[in-house]
Amino acid sequence: MSLTVIVALIIVGLLFLILEVLVVPGTTVVGVVGFILMAIGIWQTYIAYGPTTGHIVLAGTLVLSLGALGLSLRSKTWKRAMLDAEIDSKVNTYDEDAIKVGDGGITVGRLVPMGKALINDQYFEVRSMGEFIEEQTKIVVVKIEFNKIYVKSNI
Repeated sequence: MSLTVIVALIIVGLLFLILEVLVVPGTTVVGVVGFILMAIGIWQTYIAYGPTTGHIVLAGTLVLSLGALGLSLRSKTWKRAMLDAEIDSKVNTYDEDAIKVGDGGITVGRLVPMGKALINDQYFEVRSMGEFIEEQTKIVVVKIEFNKIYVKSNI
């Protein structure tokens, strides 16, 4: 096997190992394929070029693998890849005067047990008291806890 093929096997195997650690952790398929490719490259070096060159390639592969892993796990590397935006919005915020217990409305979609409803000409995310409520069903607000609006069918 030529030196180019051996080097390509080792480099592709190393890239697969880095992908396993950084991109698809937990699948182990990519990591196993990477390890097998590196092992084949080292094994072919021993066969084609003898034990001395094989030992050098084995040591070089280990050093290169550890160096690439250390470089990819540095915090500066992750800071370049991280999302830096902050989210300052909240889900289901509403004016406390806009809705009160006893207000009526109609479901926009099915409540299974959560969904959207139109109450006082405003859309809210609501939840039923455990039952499923079909679309376009009249509802009434029975409880408001924090930002959670509980409704029941008003049939």
